[in-house]
Amino acid sequence: MDATLKELAVELYDIQAVKFGDFKTKIGLRTPIYFDLRMIISYPELMLKLARALWTLVDDPTRVSRICGVPYTALPLSTLISAEEKIPMLMKRKEAKSYGTKKLIEGVFSPGETCVIIEDIITSGSSVLETVDSLKKEKLSVTEVYVVIDREQGGRKNLENHGIKVKSLFVVTQLMRYLLEAGKITSEAVKNVDDYLVTNRAPSVSVRGVPDDRLKLPYNKRAKLTTNPMASKLLELMESKQTNLCLAADLKETDAILELANVAGPHIAVLKTHVDIIEDCNKSFILKLRELARQHRFLLMEDRKFGDIGNTVSLQYRHGLYKIAEWADLVTVHPVSGAPVINALRKSLESISEPRGIFLVAEMSCEGALTTGDYLKSATSMAEAASDLVVGLVCQSNLSAQPGLLQMTPGVKLLKSGDGLGQQYNDPRSVVGAGADLAVVGRGITEAPNGYLKATLEYKRELWNAYEERINVSNM
Repeated sequence: MDATLKELAVELYDIQAVKFGDFKTKIGLRTPIYFDLRMIISYPELMLKLARALWTLVDDPTRVSRICGVPYTALPLSTLISAEEKIPMLMKRKEAKSYGTKKLIEGVFSPGETCVIIEDIITSGSSVLETVDSLKKEKLSVTEVYVVIDREQGGRKNLENHGIKVKSLFVVTQLMRYLLEAGKITSEAVKNVDDYLVTNRAPSVSVRGVPDDRLKLPYNKRAKLTTNPMASKLLELMESKQTNLCLAADLKETDAILELANVAGPHIAVLKTHVDIIEDCNKSFILKLRELARQHRFLLMEDRKFGDIGNTVSLQYRHGLYKIAEWADLVTVHPVSGAPVINALRKSLESISEPRGIFLVAEMSCEGALTTGDYLKSATSMAEAASDLVVGLVCQSNLSAQPGLLQMTPGVKLLKSGDGLGQQYNDPRSVVGAGADLAVVGRGITEAPNGYLKATLEYKRELWNAYEERINVSNM
């Protein structure tokens, strides 16, 4: 088998499925080695060799009822194994169909059957776990995955923590030795990759839809599990004030915002602003708002949704008319420009003595938003990898199991509705049940006919009751 693997490693290198240089992963991190196994579809003999080699990893083929390849690169490999071994194949769609049967798993199967997973590469194991989740929802038994290359960055451990046994043809370090022995690469290239693997680990991941620690734990316990002082401060504040309400003060006059903050302040955890819509914004207003935040113990969030390149974002954060970094405890950031935007914001805070935090906007509450699929996964990975600054995710569903990361969900009203402009509202119980730690309410309070205070108290009560119900149910 060792000779076969060495031959396969050389063939993968020769077709440029293994590349060396300076590459960026899908979450924005740099890597000196990149595997592009999509190349194998143009080399059918090599593809068949890989498929046959993968199947030698199976302990007992007679116990395998179904095979499922992780989309998309592993699909041709699983198809070849299925055809050669005469074992039925299943296919997981990237997203469920929005029409017809709306299936996520295609193929014929029965509950209780054993399904093994075929994957090309594992880094964190997140794609495998999503496939596992989808198969288990169909009541299939899934305990093993067969992988071409394990990047040795934590994916195997993540999967084993979820009860998934991992077998791989290659680990990166051994593949590098094969290529070195074949004279394809230098000792320096081997050292570069070895050094990279020592210092770059993938974040821990979870299976979406499965109960996890974040939903089980109360805020005060989670405050001790954060790597971010601002996340800890926010969780402790929410627990002590018994409120998980974030008030969106989307008003245009400073006097109106200050009145709202003074009335609602004792009952909220966070006051969220869009400072660029305020028509008479000035330094005096910011000072008064900060004093109210201190007096009533709530945090200030500027919902700026930074989304540019690092240098531009750094300037927007620290300079200009608003100097946001000087007064906003929290800001929102689009992850669209990748991990460097987080590094830029972190660097901008070097002269700021007070703790700061950011929420990454993974998912939006408006109809037709493009924040779906791989974008969600990448945003979650970015947040988990930078939890020293990232407080949490803005999203509609439970994306991360990490107890130190908060889920903030906008678009909350007492009754489900819409505004005619694409905004979709959900009620307090449904958003907290879907994982929200901090729920954003705006027009439900600012346009309430019965006044700010009564509406604030009503939302505070409903949201806190939903939270207590969640942790009590989780701990039963």
